[in-house]
Amino acid sequence: MTMAMKITLPADLVNSYVDALISVSDGVGITASFVKQDTATGIKAPGSRTAAIICIVGGAAKFTAALMADMQSFEAYVNSFTCGVIKADVDDSMSMSVLGEITNMVSGRALISANIPGLDITPPQLFSGENLRICPPLKSHVKCFTLPFMVNSGRMYLVLSVYD
Repeated sequence: MTMAMKITLPADLVNSYVDALISVSDGVGITASFVKQDTATGIKAPGSRTAAIICIVGGAAKFTAALMADMQSFEAYVNSFTCGVIKADVDDSMSMSVLGEITNMVSGRALISANIPGLDITPPQLFSGENLRICPPLKSHVKCFTLPFMVNSGRMYLVLSVYD
């Protein structure tokens, strides 16, 4: 691919993802606030214990969206989605599936809102551990940036990566 054909992440898609995360969270009774001043290039998601990553495919697009959560935000979503029936546990597949569903909902809503034809999402991949670094490697053809959110007393990070 030549330099003139570089693919970038459209601003309207980034804004759609921010709005979608806030909207999906509101819909399940969780307040998620975008912390714009902490937006960072690269992958900056300290304290992340759970993550879900989705690939956005179609046409010339090659990018990923990952939601990375610390334990407090993970617990908030699991509790809200399951009405407290399932305990947030990074080793429990039912508990972890909540993060996958949030990522599906946010990505679907963002893509509909951005109205970019021909894009689709892959099923999410789920990860758990301490201080996760699941996003693409930092190489010259991969550009990543992190959009942080306050979720109750915790943090959730939306990491968008584009491949040139």
